[in-house]
Order: sequence, then structure tokens, then C-alpha cells
Amino acid sequence: PNPTPGAACAPPPAPPSRVRVRLRFGLRVGRMRFGQVVVGPAGTGKSTYCRTIREHCLATRRQIYVINLDPAAENQHEDIAVDIRDLIQADEVMEELEYGPNGALVYCMEYLLDNIDWLQGELEGFNDDDYFIFDCPGQMELYSHIPVMRKVVQTLRSMDFNLVSMYLIDATFVVDTTKFIAGSLQSLAAMIQLELPHVNVVTKCDLVDSEELDRVLEAESAVGLASMHERGMAESGAGRLSNLTHAICQVLDDFSLVSYVPLNITDEETIERVLLHADHVIQYGEDLEPKHPDEEDEPDAT
Repeated sequence: PNPTPGAACAPPPAPPSRVRVRLRFGLRVGRMRFGQVVVGPAGTGKSTYCRTIREHCLATRRQIYVINLDPAAENQHEDIAVDIRDLIQADEVMEELEYGPNGALVYCMEYLLDNIDWLQGELEGFNDDDYFIFDCPGQMELYSHIPVMRKVVQTLRSMDFNLVSMYLIDATFVVDTTKFIAGSLQSLAAMIQLELPHVNVVTKCDLVDSEELDRVLEAESAVGLASMHERGMAESGAGRLSNLTHAICQVLDDFSLVSYVPLNITDEETIERVLLHADHVIQYGEDLEPKHPDEEDEPDAT
């Protein structure tokens, strides 16, 4: 209807707020927590990565919590906020049920899924906008065809966790072209299985030749990298698998999976770069209130 003459006109509609943007994407307003799901093969340094990121954050007055989801972890650290080994341990399963290491690990993760209310209860005591790093097992079956980790991730997302998958790969694999392609395929499988935003991190960069590492990381495509490798191996007869190799590399290029972020735990700049990649993906920090310098660094999580 037309407004009454002389009456004040209604103000124009306000631009979309962050509240409306969050509702548009199905996120609950008023409670949002952030986290990294750290995955990758055994021996790539996942626990070291978690500890390094936490120490870096604490040095910059940023609170962060490490959640251990690996029931086969051997070392007990004081910086772990929640530990699955308080619920079940792989070595106890091996002893009582006479399972092997792989079977015991799968059993433990399925036990966690059956008792997911335990994990939900442990995480309820933390505050909104808290930041978590989930240290996950290194058995790749959990990220390829066994749906356990995907269901755990889905549970975390239902608890309003905004998550990013951090896939770690050893630098010694990256400098070997054939191992790099195989490792990238594993990363692709994990990305599809977990259905999370994905960041690939090259660990242990301090243990390999920097020029060899740069040669791989600066390659424009996986197909181009494979072509360089085949030219070097032409005399060995490896060309008979050329078509298959190029087809696999084309899949990697289609998913833009040849992009890796290098991490050297002795270099603070690379640590900060990896953290910025993760924060950017999950949009951490956009809604945080500034803290007073005298505010307590480590709030009580209970």
C-alpha cells in the first residue's frame, strides 16, 4: 500500500548481515567452533604437526586444543585436551581380542563411533569460537573405503564444528615422482571420503634437498611432472606405462591436487603460512572479539 502523505518512510532494508549469511548456509548462529582434522599416512609427523601448531599459537597468545583420536598413539603429552585412549586403547584390544595392529585400530575407531556420546560429552565443556586440532590415526583404510572417520567428521559438523582436512605427506615421498603421484592419489581418496575442505601439507622439508623439493612443488601440473620423470627414465623401458601414468596425473590435475604447502618445523614463517591456509579455509577469526592483553591466556575448558 502507498504510504500516508506526510508519514515517515520506512528505512531501506539492511544489507545481509553475517547472521543471515550463516543462516543461508545452514549454520546455527551463536555457537561455532573451528578445527583441523589432521590426516595422512603413518610416519608423516601428524603428532609433531599438532604439537608444533599448538606451541606456535600459544607463543602468539592464541588458545588452541589438541584432541587425540589415535588409539594407537604411543606418547602421552600433557598438551592433549581430550584423548581417545581414555576410552579405548589399541594395545589393550590386541591383547584381549588377539587382533593384529590394523584390526585393533579399526575396532577402536568403530568402538568410538558406537560410543560417540563420549566424545560429544568431552567436547561440550569448551567455549564457543574455540579452535581444535584433531590428531587422527595413520591407517589409510579409514580414509579410503571404511566410513568410520567420515561418520566421526559428520558428528563433529553436527556439533557446529567448522572443519578443514589437513593431509600430511612426507617430503621424502614428494621428491620421488612415482611416490608423489601415489601419495596424491591417497590424498584424493581422503578428500572424497571425508567431504571436507582440503589442504595438502608437505612435512619434514628440512630433511630433503630444497632444490629437489622446489622442482616438484613448483611444477605447473602433475602431467608435466610425470613427463619430466619419464624423460629421465626413458632408457629403462618405463614408457610402456606412459598412457596410464598420464591418465592418473590428469585426474590429479582436474582436482587441483598438486598444490602443496611446505612445512619446516624449524621455520616459523612456514608454520604461520600453513596456519593461515587453514584459517582462511574455515574463515576463522572473522567474528572473534578482540581480547584485552591482560585477559587470561588459557581459559578453563571444564
